[in-house]
Amino acid sequence: MSEQDEWLDLVNRHDQVIGQITRENAWAKRQPVRVINAFLTNSRGELWIPRRTASKRMFPNCLDMSVGGHVERGEDYLSAFKRETLEELSLDVDALDWREIAVLSPFETGLSAFMRVYEIRTDSAPDFNPADFSEAWWLTPAELLARIAAGEPAKSDLAELVRRCYP
Repeated sequence: MSEQDEWLDLVNRHDQVIGQITRENAWAKRQPVRVINAFLTNSRGELWIPRRTASKRMFPNCLDMSVGGHVERGEDYLSAFKRETLEELSLDVDALDWREIAVLSPFETGLSAFMRVYEIRTDSAPDFNPADFSEAWWLTPAELLARIAAGEPAKSDLAELVRRCYP
């Protein structure tokens, strides 16, 4: 499905569904939608941080969250987390040690969307989808923030999510 055909739930300031909108129109008109993000964390306190492929329409070649994606029309956050983790990392969430670590509103945080953030505990690097990511590293939160501060291109919400979730 192309981004132009991808339908999302449009939500109000309270994260209640009030309609539907295409992904393209949601971002063009800056309308509130829902997303999920997740970080893989290892026993050394490092985050698994991938680089998006050059072919990505938004944020090409940028550092990214371990998992991220839109909550599709009629879908809930948990279902989107499970779907995106399987699509991007070939990991079955039901077989993993995970937890929800943040519930965030764009109206209270300045982030790009309503989001739920999850953490997956593992010491193994995933077999990522090469259509999504080109390379990845295990980095401490401080190392990641230093790379972004030094000019490493990153997805717009990445630094703020790391600051909020791994202070």
